[in-house]
Amino acid sequence: SVYKQTILGPLWHILRPLITTLIFTVVFSRMAGLSTDGAPPFLFYLVGNIVWTYFATCLDNTSKTFIANASLLGKVYFHRLVIPVSLVLSNLISFGIQLCILLVVMTVYLLSGTSLHMTSWTLLTPVLLVILAGYAFGAGIIVCALTTRYRDLSYLVTFGVQLAMYLTPVIYPLSAVPPRLRWAANLNPLTPVFEGFRLGFLGVGTVTPGELATSFAVMVAVLAGGTMLFTRAEQTFMDTV
Repeated sequence: SVYKQTILGPLWHILRPLITTLIFTVVFSRMAGLSTDGAPPFLFYLVGNIVWTYFATCLDNTSKTFIANASLLGKVYFHRLVIPVSLVLSNLISFGIQLCILLVVMTVYLLSGTSLHMTSWTLLTPVLLVILAGYAFGAGIIVCALTTRYRDLSYLVTFGVQLAMYLTPVIYPLSAVPPRLRWAANLNPLTPVFEGFRLGFLGVGTVTPGELATSFAVMVAVLAGGTMLFTRAEQTFMDTV
C-alpha cells in the first residue's frame, strides 16, 4: 500500500491536491500574476493539478513496470501489459476522489456567491480521461521498454514530467500564451485535454472539437507504437533488467 505506515493514510488523496493547489495559487496567481481566464484562481489550479497528477502518476508508474516487478515477472508468466493497465486503472480511484473534492470546492464557491459556468464539455469528461490515460499509458510503456537497455531513462522521467508540466497549460491558460507562440503550444497534444477539462468545469478554455479529435488520433498512434515496442521488449527484458 502506498500509504502504509503513514499517520494520515488515504487522507493524503485529499490533502495533497489541496495543499499543492494552495501553493500554486499563492505563487502563480498572487505573486506572478498569471491569468486564469477570469476563473477563481484556486479552482483554476485545482482542475489543472488534479488532471496533471493523474497523468504524471500513471506515466511514472507504468514506466517502471519491468524494473519494479522484475522478480515477479521472472517467476510467473502472464501478459506483461496487465501490470501497466492495472496501474492506470487503479489510479482512477485517486482521480475520482480528487474530482469529488473539486465538486465540493465548486459548491462552496457557488454558495458563497461566486459565479461559475459549467458547460456541455463536462459531458466529455470520460473522453478527456481516456485520452489522458492513453497518453500516460502509451508514453509510460515506451519508456519502460527503452529502460531495459538504457537505464538512464528511468532517472530522466521525473525531470521530464516536471518540465512537461510547464510546457502544458496546467498553471496558465492557452489564452495567456502570446499569439506568435500559440502554434507551438498547440503542438502539445495534451493542450486540448487540459483546456477541455477547464472549459467543462469552469467555463474557461480555448479548445475546439477538431483539436480534441486530433489529440485523440495522436494518442492512438502513441498507444499503438508503445504497445508494439513493449511487446518486443518483454521477450528479452529478463536478460537486460
